[in-house]
Amino acid sequence: MDKKTLLDRAAKDAEQRVLLSRVLDKYEQSQTRSMPTHTAFLSPAEQAAATDLLSAAGVHAGFAFLGGTEGTERNMLFFLPEWQEEADAEEAITALFCRFHESYTLSHRDFLGSLMAMGITREKLGDIFVDGHTATLFVADEIAQYLLDQWSSVGRAAIRVERVALDAVTPPQKNVKELHDTVSSLRLDAVVAAALSMSRANAAELIAALKVQKNYREAAKGDALVAQGDIISARGYGKFELAEIGKLTKKGRTAITIRRYI
Repeated sequence: MDKKTLLDRAAKDAEQRVLLSRVLDKYEQSQTRSMPTHTAFLSPAEQAAATDLLSAAGVHAGFAFLGGTEGTERNMLFFLPEWQEEADAEEAITALFCRFHESYTLSHRDFLGSLMAMGITREKLGDIFVDGHTATLFVADEIAQYLLDQWSSVGRAAIRVERVALDAVTPPQKNVKELHDTVSSLRLDAVVAAALSMSRANAAELIAALKVQKNYREAAKGDALVAQGDIISARGYGKFELAEIGKLTKKGRTAITIRRYI
């Protein structure tokens, strides 16, 4: 299948077409020049779109998503030539560690806003972990030195920034709330209703309005089945995982365990 046909089928809009075209360019560069290549940082939805594109192109190996440590949401897509067995995040990603005074309370949004005010685009930034009075963030290697030299404050808070090794970063534990319920079936509308404590009719309306994603892909049908491990997000309601599917109850309902991210 040629590039134009692939993009016609895979891209849902003009913006995504540009993104996926760049993904294909990086893949082709890796193959024709026999060299490792990588994209910019991709959101989970962009990673899902890229994975679908590669699958449609018949590419099922020779690539990896890496964000600097385990469990990152924003990752670069690395393509490997035949001679390279594993991708190396250190080739493209730098971890920066920031300290600020305990009199300030800073959030992920504060750090992101500060960086974008400096002209740093989102594609150059990976995950940002804020923990008490420190923060760790992953950035594209080409902007790391600029930030080390020029970034000195977030809002009114002065910060000290230093480079740290990727393997020295421990990702923070995600805050989740575990819910136990039963559903009449593993349809998407039933699981969304249980997770968000709403009626099944309201869940169906959310899905029909294209406000629900399953595994970071748009979900338009309430009767789509949900599997253990699937990640569901609903605009305005947050994100949850169908963590476990249990046994049938005496009334024929299926026990489920849901982890809501808070």
